[in-house]
Amino acid sequence: MAIVNSISGTRATLEEFTPKFIEKYAAAFNSFIPSGTIIIGRDGRPSGVEIEKVLIDTFVKLGRKIEIIGVVPTPTVQLMVEHTDAVGGIIITASHNPENWNGLKFLNSKGVFLDAEENKKFWSYLDIPINYVDIKAKELLVSYNKNALDFHINRLLSVDFIKNNIDFIREKKYTLVVDAVNASGSFIVCNLLERLNCNVVRLYCDGTGVFPHTPEPLPVNLTDLANAVSENNADLGVAVDPDADRLVLVDNKGNNVWEEHTICIAVNSVLELLGNKNINIAVNQSTTQLVDYIANLYSANVSRSAVGEINVVKKMQETNSVIGGEGSGGVILPYCHYGRDSLVGILLVLALISRKNITLSELIDTYPVYQMIKKKYPLNKDFNDIRQYLLKYYEGENISLIDGIKINFKDTSWVHIRSSNTEPIIRVIAEAKQNEASIIIDNITKVLKSENYI
Repeated sequence: MAIVNSISGTRATLEEFTPKFIEKYAAAFNSFIPSGTIIIGRDGRPSGVEIEKVLIDTFVKLGRKIEIIGVVPTPTVQLMVEHTDAVGGIIITASHNPENWNGLKFLNSKGVFLDAEENKKFWSYLDIPINYVDIKAKELLVSYNKNALDFHINRLLSVDFIKNNIDFIREKKYTLVVDAVNASGSFIVCNLLERLNCNVVRLYCDGTGVFPHTPEPLPVNLTDLANAVSENNADLGVAVDPDADRLVLVDNKGNNVWEEHTICIAVNSVLELLGNKNINIAVNQSTTQLVDYIANLYSANVSRSAVGEINVVKKMQETNSVIGGEGSGGVILPYCHYGRDSLVGILLVLALISRKNITLSELIDTYPVYQMIKKKYPLNKDFNDIRQYLLKYYEGENISLIDGIKINFKDTSWVHIRSSNTEPIIRVIAEAKQNEASIIIDNITKVLKSENYI
């Protein structure tokens, strides 16, 4: 059965995503969430139309008020829930999975994903029989809002330190190529850029939800974008995933930019624009140490959480961080809302390069070069056994157990080993300067194989 439950919701192949499956999750969420309105958006996949209909029908029969906001990014739904009186939200999306998948992401009343405790309670309602109610004037339970995209853009542009730098961007009249894989970012990304006086080259932005290539924004899938940047002599290319919470860049030379650079540039931008010292930043355990390098330049502080957007958000709230995110291209700016947002990332990138009057490639050339290697292996034994073994094997090193086990070596290189939340595998990520990450990966692999852990 191709069904994946994770901390941000559920996703499945369309064969598994039956009306009964959708109905079960909707009813459970209805029982979990307090009384009030639930906001529902979708990422544009064609299959989302029928899923939305099932959700509407289910919630109406349960007597629940819902607000439908159409094809919008995940962060738009998060923003709408956080800044209205809605009590929760649902995004119909399978994120970067192929188009034969879809899913449901669930938000609490604060517009953030359910944490482990909330999910446990939510899932406990899945097997409870559904009790529908007899409701008259059912049409009064459903409202439609066509202004969500404008609400999102206006909210971003009203943030003081961004608003104060918009003129720098507008004066540059940048040319950007946009690859939104024809999904939820198709119109909002282009509309935002046009508000910033940019010339927009729409590559895959028709809003049909029909993916022109594998939707995950990795370099191997972005060759058309890189070529289009060169052909149009553009200042940069932007790629977002189907629900537009992740941002990956192509520089002015048509080169794919390392996905980890997105959060680094965003952090750099906020620190530069705010100009304050002792600012707090939060990222996850697997995010590049380039964030720490940039933070040190501005006397800022970096905290690290377990992997997962909600874990980063909770760390940001705990430390009162002004910027945070994950190395996969997710930028979180609490001034806007507590969620990964590709539009926030785009704004911060443009604000920084316009303020510094440099190109994106020139900016990246100012950063030290790190090598990061990511591997995954089948898991043969209980992960706790692996962790205990590695604790003894690397005794004396600086070790963190926040998420799996992370060994921080004295030369600033590191390796992070953690079990997957959704698959019977372990993930191994190493980072070092120059070409030493491959040596670290080889060493840890030998250690794990020697004990038949992988």
